[in-house]
Amino acid sequence: MPKQSAALLLYRLTEENFLEVLIAHMGGPFWAKKDARAWSIPKGEYEDHEDPFAPAKREFEEEMGSAPPEGDLINLGAHKQPSGKLITTYAIRGSFNISTFHSNTFSMEWPKGSDRIGEFPEVDRAEWMPLERAVEMVVKGQVAILESLADKLRAGGLYSPNMAVPSRDGDGPGTLF
Repeated sequence: MPKQSAALLLYRLTEENFLEVLIAHMGGPFWAKKDARAWSIPKGEYEDHEDPFAPAKREFEEEMGSAPPEGDLINLGAHKQPSGKLITTYAIRGSFNISTFHSNTFSMEWPKGSDRIGEFPEVDRAEWMPLERAVEMVVKGQVAILESLADKLRAGGLYSPNMAVPSRDGDGPGTLF
């Protein structure tokens, strides 16, 4: 059986009707100088006997520093990653104040072979990103999860393909997702 992770993806529609998602930059020395493809949806592994939503909420709180908001839950399904891991993801429309962000930490030997143990944040920053930009920033295996969110919101009438996403420089509309 492949390893399983559960994830919770927060999304919002801005006053300008831009679809944004909350993603986190992975922490630790390996990811420190990387940006593109170094972001992730808050997630963590769970056991077969667990309902995936419980660890999704737990991991969100550990990685983001506060409990996720209450809201209508959208099940985005399970997506197989290049490693073979399955990520079951839920989405909630809600708010998160970035200024409250703080992550749990982990210990590891760094540099490798040095016998020195360092303490590193699991994620080192979080950001609300327009969906189009987030697709470029998350690890490749999670792109399908973001696409699933857009598809489900379209199907529910909550997101229109005619809604523009902001340009990278913030000066007006960009392309359509």
